[in-house]
Amino acid sequence: MIPRYLQLEELTARKSAMLFGPRSTGKSFWIRRQLPDCVYIDLLKSVERRRYVGDPSFLAQVVHGNPGSLVVIDEIQLIPELLDEVHSLIEETGARFLVTGSSARKLKRSGANMLGGRARRANLHPLCWWELKRENQFDLGRYLMYGGIPRVYLSEEPIEELSDYVDTYLDQEIKAEAVSRNILGFERFFQRAALRSGEEVNYSNIASDAQLSGPTVRQYYEVLEDTLLGFFLTPWKGSKRKAVQRTKFYLFDLGVVNFLSRIESLPEQSNLFGRAFESFIVQEMVALCSYKRKRRNLHFWRTTTQDEVDLIIGDDFAIEIKSTTRVTAKHCRSLAKIKDDGFCGTRVLISRDPVKRDIDGVEAWPFEAFLEHMWTNY
Repeated sequence: MIPRYLQLEELTARKSAMLFGPRSTGKSFWIRRQLPDCVYIDLLKSVERRRYVGDPSFLAQVVHGNPGSLVVIDEIQLIPELLDEVHSLIEETGARFLVTGSSARKLKRSGANMLGGRARRANLHPLCWWELKRENQFDLGRYLMYGGIPRVYLSEEPIEELSDYVDTYLDQEIKAEAVSRNILGFERFFQRAALRSGEEVNYSNIASDAQLSGPTVRQYYEVLEDTLLGFFLTPWKGSKRKAVQRTKFYLFDLGVVNFLSRIESLPEQSNLFGRAFESFIVQEMVALCSYKRKRRNLHFWRTTTQDEVDLIIGDDFAIEIKSTTRVTAKHCRSLAKIKDDGFCGTRVLISRDPVKRDIDGVEAWPFEAFLEHMWTNY
């Protein structure tokens, strides 16, 4: 077992909570480990699901029969209407709930009650560096190749697990919810979204490659975002240089990216390795900001003259990511230019170079030292 950073007892100590995360990130497992005394309602079980579909008010009997207990409802998107009962019971009895879901899409489409300020919201991400390092199980090469989905990273057959994961996603999220009647078209799109993960999104090019319309491709990106399989980064606009207008899109896990892209190896000196290393750091920072509840806007910066900084965290950090093992001043050029464009926060260069130093006002960090610093001090 890999202990997770997110502490569910703390999350639910004073009020109800909603916990979201992609399939197989370990929500149910971690709930059972951290909350063994909760009342657990598993809507994946057909018997439970039929009971609450037929009589949502049965939830009140459960709450009244277990006074003071935390009630967990797993996979709430299967019965969005049950959130009305949850809302009512929070108001009337002060009951505490933890409701989980792997998709916001069905909740959005049904206009589900999202509980407003009555519940904290948190996300569970794939295994991150902090969690694996604490158990001495972090291997950079393995992580860049197979990602951080627990059952994949810890498996002796990670490719088989990734294949099962993608098939399950297509069956349960795409076919079962009738998101797309053109499942082969969605599969073509999914592969091309993986090939371009971490790049600016050009809807027209992807539509052409996948033999789909532009509006359909936009809808499919929304599906990935709503089912928590990816996220957008918007461009940061400075005061002087003209910035690009397109957003970037990252799939949530490197193993899924590589499987869909049919990447079988990542030679250290290759562009593929560099792209994977960049995505790893970006995903780690997304998880860190989420778990530490840092409400910061995340951006990237690229100008029409091709100056680029990979990640900007609010007004706090501008981060350039290089997989090189030997940093030089040339790697800091874009960080120098973003300062001229009005960025006033800390400028950081992250790499595999083992020596930490200052390069003309840029903090050059070994990646693990920087991650340790951020998880400990940010």
